[in-house]
Amino acid sequence: MGVGIRTHELRKVFTTPPPLAAAGARFAGGGGGGLFKKKKDAKPNPNIVALDGVSLEVAPGEIFGLLGPNGAGKSTTVGILTTRVRPTSGEAYIGPYDAWKQQVDAKRLIGVVQQRPNLDFSLTAREILLFHAAYYGISGAERHERANRLLDQFQLTPRADDMTRGFSGGMMQRLSVARALMHDPQVLFLDEPSTGLDPQTRLLLWGIVREYNESGKTILLTTHNMEEADTMCHRVAIVDHGKVIALGTPAELKASIPGGYLVQLKLSAVPESLIEKLKSLSGVTEVRATGNSVDIYAGRGGSLIGEVAAAAAENSADLHDVHIAEPSLENLFLHHTGRSLRQ
Repeated sequence: MGVGIRTHELRKVFTTPPPLAAAGARFAGGGGGGLFKKKKDAKPNPNIVALDGVSLEVAPGEIFGLLGPNGAGKSTTVGILTTRVRPTSGEAYIGPYDAWKQQVDAKRLIGVVQQRPNLDFSLTAREILLFHAAYYGISGAERHERANRLLDQFQLTPRADDMTRGFSGGMMQRLSVARALMHDPQVLFLDEPSTGLDPQTRLLLWGIVREYNESGKTILLTTHNMEEADTMCHRVAIVDHGKVIALGTPAELKASIPGGYLVQLKLSAVPESLIEKLKSLSGVTEVRATGNSVDIYAGRGGSLIGEVAAAAAENSADLHDVHIAEPSLENLFLHHTGRSLRQ
């Protein structure tokens, strides 16, 4: 019987700068990584809302994705479920165990790969795996067998007895995932697992994660990579500013985009008469204008361009650029928020 995950009305308000790996809101200096930088003479903000009532239910044996831009609250959610970040209110369960009231029981069921590798550089790759297994009471013979198998699976055997301080970022990430699997957890948390990985390493990691899931294990991953969410996840929750704004299978979410296709225009001007003309075109379900840019949601893509160009000319608007996007999770996020997942 697999182990699921559940949160109910999860809320987190930071009253001090949050830890880097658990930052769930944008801070001064940009959102990439959630780094808190204190501006000179700036008054501290005592209430930084990272999560604002997040309720999720992940079925046993499911690969579930939290998709959203940096600072959306993804890592904070994982931090609470893995007992590294204390929630302000709400509930978080790993199987039958309250993650905060029954921490020891919950921790026995989980494996965690944090957003940034936290390996001990004074140890070899093999020692890191063996010591981790020892923490969980795994016998000497068993932990050596598991370490050898995982080192081979993650293509680390040639460097197994080298100090990790000389490892590349991709090797460190592979070793971090291998370490999380050493005690065979029922639930695996992967926080931005493919960030910074080359395509070959990313595909290797995806294959190993799928294989682990096929053994009945539950996996929750956070990402802002649309391809990763679309390819890997059975279901996805799209989060922004600490709230869930969409939930479903990747196919369901893409199908919910008005019209499916997104045609983006850059023009010299956007008169109201042009907006009305674009709305009247066959297959167009929604038109949004921001400055000199127009987003058109429609049931067709390329066949619409001729009519769009003619409408622009009729309304004295020079068409500078056209971009057509097929139905995607990126388009869904853009439709809900007006922003790209990568902003």
